[in-house]
Amino acid sequence: MTVRTLTCQVESVEDLTPDVFRVILEGRAEAIAHAPGQYLELELQPDTWVPFSIACAENGDGRLELHIQHWPERTHSARLRELLTHRNRLSVRLPSGECTLPAGRSEPLLLIAAGTGFAQIKAIVEAALTEKPDREISIWWAVRERRDLYAETLAREWALKHSSLTLHAVVETPEATLESLPGIRWHTGRVDQVLAAEIQTLDGVEIYLAGSPGMVYACVDTLAPLGLVAEQVHSDVFSYAPRVPFLPLPEADPETAPLSPGEEKERP
Repeated sequence: MTVRTLTCQVESVEDLTPDVFRVILEGRAEAIAHAPGQYLELELQPDTWVPFSIACAENGDGRLELHIQHWPERTHSARLRELLTHRNRLSVRLPSGECTLPAGRSEPLLLIAAGTGFAQIKAIVEAALTEKPDREISIWWAVRERRDLYAETLAREWALKHSSLTLHAVVETPEATLESLPGIRWHTGRVDQVLAAEIQTLDGVEIYLAGSPGMVYACVDTLAPLGLVAEQVHSDVFSYAPRVPFLPLPEADPETAPLSPGEEKERP
């Protein structure tokens, strides 16, 4: 799709947690068309554009949803909150991003998000369930604390409505209690470490990762020993923070690795 610049109406700004708020923008339906997984950019001031994942699939209603992490100490974050609260209209540039869900496919999905990376995953899930409600989907949502699961109710509703969808919440900070609730499976720790213990196979699975470069590549390295190939894993990180080599190099076998200078060891 061609990237377009347009003006959108700010319909609502809603706090979901003390740190995350949801924004609904309105525009002409044909002008805001996008693929699930793409992002837009908001103009904060001339020549300053900030990207945000579009947190909704295309449904023709002329609305865009954003999930924004608020960092009071960051100038751009404070400026954005001020604009969204006090201005009725904003300049928007969209769509961007190649980490999208193709139409007409049915492979199982492994969706891994950290924090507000859930916004991108939400759009992908909505599109997948609309096209094929029984598609096999596994969501792993990593957060620092339980309260950071700002859309937990929605995600649990997906799992309760669709038996082929499983929701895993990965809480990094140990909590006193993570109560048993229908539709959600709890894990404690860092998401890459939890995946290493829980994921057994990647056969036929398409993988989407939404988070920081450090989180994304940690997950890639964790999944690599299961036979991960570059073509089956997708993330915006691969475009703006590419890594060479993409997959971790295999560890050297001490029995076949070349001797270092002066090394006296003899191999059989």
